[in-house]
Amino acid sequence: MNRRFILDCDPGHDDAVALLTAARFLDVIGITTVFGNSNVTNTTRNALALCEAAGLDIAVHPGSDRPIAVDAAVHSAQSIHGQSGLDGAALPPPTRKPHDQDAVNFIIESALQETDLTIIAVAPLTNLARAITRAPQIVNRISEISIMGGSTTFGNVTAAAEFNIFADPEAAAVVFASKIPKRMVGLNVTTTFGIASEHIARLRTSGQLLAQEIAGALDYYLGRQSAHYQRQFAPMHDVCAVIPYSHPSLIEYQDLHVAVECQGTLTRGQTVCDQRGMRRDDSAAPGASSTAVAMTAQGDAIVEVVMDSLLYYP
Repeated sequence: MNRRFILDCDPGHDDAVALLTAARFLDVIGITTVFGNSNVTNTTRNALALCEAAGLDIAVHPGSDRPIAVDAAVHSAQSIHGQSGLDGAALPPPTRKPHDQDAVNFIIESALQETDLTIIAVAPLTNLARAITRAPQIVNRISEISIMGGSTTFGNVTAAAEFNIFADPEAAAVVFASKIPKRMVGLNVTTTFGIASEHIARLRTSGQLLAQEIAGALDYYLGRQSAHYQRQFAPMHDVCAVIPYSHPSLIEYQDLHVAVECQGTLTRGQTVCDQRGMRRDDSAAPGASSTAVAMTAQGDAIVEVVMDSLLYYP
């Protein structure tokens, strides 16, 4: 069967890399956007601009503008990604418009129509949670969800919580508790490698227009990573959710029960990954389900996949 993909994203610098990498290697039938790194108006515009600059004929379906809990705060990552969500990029404003069908309905329709659908989710999981709640039958129709989010160890918004999960923990809890096969790659892996200044220099001098436009964005992103985390590289978090399908040998996974903490004063948004090695399902936390969790990655090889993908486009 021909596996087909939806990319659920909030571009976002590392989302931009994930989008271009996924479009190069995979059969992406649609892009859905959500609030997260910026508001959904900006993330939708950024997705459209990326597709147009790369010459990609992929529809962009705008999605949720806030978390599923009525009283939940709307968080953004403006301090990392800038006011536009993709600061530093020299992309022309898009002339294309978003699709009339919203993200949630597109996910539901695609799940019911496709025979082998995988969703790559690299943003708050609000669209997916709404789709599962509105149409529970899609649980048996989605082949897999590949999530960039969470961690087996530390967070980046708080000591315990990673941004994509923290931005809508209730939505993440719905997705992780579902019976859809899932894989998760979190900060314990994605923060161990990334794009450095020498990679950005290669993009700038490549002579390829899109690579040069993306170089400015990645230079901005690298600067924010250095300022906030004292890193000498910019992690490519989101592309790690694409890699299992384009280059499956580069990330190793372990099956763990994962649950999402929604109540803790210090731990709201934490992905609780049970690494005790116990076999009995009744030992898992309430709301937990089995998830393939990334434990190690070949970082240098993944960075080369990223570079190859960015240099692929004219």
